[in-house]
Formats: sequence, C-alpha cells, structure tokens
Amino acid sequence: MPSGHVVMGAYPVLAAGVGVRRGRGWAIRAASFRLEQPEHGKATLGIRIDHPAQAAAIVDLLAGVARPAYGELRVLGHDMATVRGRAAVRQRVGVARRNSRPLPAMRIRTLVEHAARLAGPGRYDRHALAAAVLDRLSLLPWAEVPLRAAPDGVARRARLAAAAVHQPELILLDSLLDELQPRDAAALTEAIRDLSKDSAILVAGCDGAALELACDEVLVLADGILVSA
Repeated sequence: MPSGHVVMGAYPVLAAGVGVRRGRGWAIRAASFRLEQPEHGKATLGIRIDHPAQAAAIVDLLAGVARPAYGELRVLGHDMATVRGRAAVRQRVGVARRNSRPLPAMRIRTLVEHAARLAGPGRYDRHALAAAVLDRLSLLPWAEVPLRAAPDGVARRARLAAAAVHQPELILLDSLLDELQPRDAAALTEAIRDLSKDSAILVAGCDGAALELACDEVLVLADGILVSA
C-alpha cells in the first residue's frame, strides 16, 4: 500500500518508516507521512483509526510523550528518538484529548489559564491569552462554568482552547471529533479551521466523516499502517 503524504511546503512533521508499540502489539507499523505548511496559513491533517487507544498512541508520539520504536520521526525540526528532541517539542505543541480529566470543580477559564502557563513566565499575560482564545472560540459566556457541568460540545471546545492558548506551532487532537452531535461537530470544526490559520493541526479519531469536514487531508490507519484515504 502507498504511504500517505500531505505535500504543502516546509514540514512541521516528517515520519519515515516509523513504528509505535501499543502494549504487546503495534499501533503503527512502517508509517511514512508528512504534515506540511501551505503557502497561506497552516495545514490540518486527519488520521482515521478504528480504536481510540491508537489515536492516543499517535498523539503521545507526536507530542513527545512517547518515542518511536523504530524509524525516523522529526517534529518541528527535532529528532523524536532523543530525550532532548522530545523535551523541546513538548514546549511547542498543544494537546487536546476527548477523555482528559480535570479537577471536578475546575472552571473553563481556569483550565485555559492554567494551560497558558506553558507560554513561559514573564513572556505573556496568561489572563490576557486565556481571554483572547476564549473570545475567539465563542467560550466567554461559559468561562465561569465548571468544565464537567458544561455541555459536551462546549467542554471539547474548551479543551481545544487550552491546547491553543499558548500559541503552539502544532496542535494535536486526540479523538476530539468523535461521537459528537452534528451541531456541536460543526462548531468544533469551525474552531479547528479558524485555529489552523495560525498553527498546524493533526486530528486523530474514529469519525471519518467529521475528519473529512475538518481536515485538508485524511490518512487511514489500516492494520497498523498509515495509508492515503
């Protein structure tokens, strides 16, 4: 099978023959793909998978949480096989997961302000950063609501806001588009498209139709191998 490619310019992600373990098996085998920046704006790449655990494995790999078992992987110019490379990438990406578990009483504004600390002390006003992204994603009316009390679609946009607040070069979304009502999926897709003007975005998930709407290109993970859709 041919490997998937998104060919658009200077690449923030380049994978060549990468393998990723998942338990005793493989989440990815011999994957080669690129996520590249178009001439105007950034790229949004989707990866359709069958099992949520595989989406988490892909996001962990690209976020610098895990290392590839074999093959070459570069994210934002850093070699992800090295400890130094993974540490450098963790400061330059944002991650939003569908099933992340914040503290029970954490408000949406608090969640986003906490994430804004990744911008580094003294560099930015985290309150201003949080207010800006909350306004951008139409979340200001929900800012004082506890995340767990918010509707599912709002909670997922809040997680996206937390991933984007420190203005990362790459945003990674783990199953964020899966199992959403159509209206909520449309709002989240609009938010992803808007943020893709400033950051490259990779979305991993099971909902192929939602990925097609949100992404410029969609790859498919079939039997552990990433191929063109």
